[in-house]
Amino acid sequence: MSAWVLPDHIADVLPSEARHIEELRRGLLDTARSYGYELVMPPLLEHLESLLTGTGEAMDLQTFKLVDQLSGRMLGLRADTTQQVARIDAHLLNRRGVTRLCYCGPVLHTRPDRPHATREPLQFGAEIYGHAGLEADIEAVQLALACLRVAQVAQVSVDLADVRIVRALLAGVPVDLGRLNQVHAALAAKDASELAGLTRDFPQASREGLAALLQLYGDAQVLDEARRVLKPAPAIAEALADLQVIADHIDGARVSFDLADLRGYAYYSGTRFTMYTAGASDALVRGGRYDEVGAAFGRNRPAAGFSLDLKQLVSVVAPRPLKAAIRAPWSRNGEAGAAIAALRAQGETVVCMLTEHGSEVDEFHCDRELVLADGRWQVRPL
Repeated sequence: MSAWVLPDHIADVLPSEARHIEELRRGLLDTARSYGYELVMPPLLEHLESLLTGTGEAMDLQTFKLVDQLSGRMLGLRADTTQQVARIDAHLLNRRGVTRLCYCGPVLHTRPDRPHATREPLQFGAEIYGHAGLEADIEAVQLALACLRVAQVAQVSVDLADVRIVRALLAGVPVDLGRLNQVHAALAAKDASELAGLTRDFPQASREGLAALLQLYGDAQVLDEARRVLKPAPAIAEALADLQVIADHIDGARVSFDLADLRGYAYYSGTRFTMYTAGASDALVRGGRYDEVGAAFGRNRPAAGFSLDLKQLVSVVAPRPLKAAIRAPWSRNGEAGAAIAALRAQGETVVCMLTEHGSEVDEFHCDRELVLADGRWQVRPL
């Protein structure tokens, strides 16, 4: 095998794409800061038990593991950053009031989480801790939409769900974890025959309610239909009311509902949302409420937020125009050097020609040149 061949689903990022990703990263972090979110930078690796606490089997299988040569303990390369931010909120900051935190950094996956995906996403996210009210859920959705606008994503659609509905339908039903996981999988796949077989000995109300969820997806009429066909339960009524309030606060995006969507069911505790755009094969943004995320660290604070992969995001938006630049001769002449330094201080990009062949670049467009004319260095259009 050639030494330059990279592992499957791992790739170098070349100049123009790298510049676009970096500009998006800065734009998204600035957007989060405008909402009052503070930047944190968790480490890429931690003790394995800290990374996997409370995240379930799925995250365990996605986590690269290695042995610490200093301590002999097992370490993990993070596959998601939310657990780390929850640890920071619970133990390092330990604030009593609302805390807003954001982050952006690489995560590593043992397997791609969707077809053609990278195993090294660049994850951006924002989390709000300490507020159980619906305002935090709404803020997470609105900030996520603001980030997509900054990235110039067109035709955004928001899909809303709530894990409390399924939990209410299963309340009091004696079922082991294995079958429960199968029920969740059948709901997510909308497999009516599989769901019917798995729930054949469930109480009638639970069995019929779960079956009804398979058809409860679409526009706002879904909520009215859910109120009609699902069993009366305070948790279900509250979940449906919360979904309506969140939908009412979404502007500039199409809103839909899928009450059987349970992706991440073990992680979320209430409302959840996914955001899509035309041309993308999978969701760009996933988020919602996950109040139990800090419980494993001894501080069970309300929490809501979202995350996205900048590498995926850059793949679905139009390439940005090349940055305009000035071509200049490389010279030891003091006046030429001073002119170049002055242009760079003004924010211009100046590319000095080192040879007669010029420079080969992918992300700059030299539309002007620095020339000596009438005894002084001047910028002229090319």
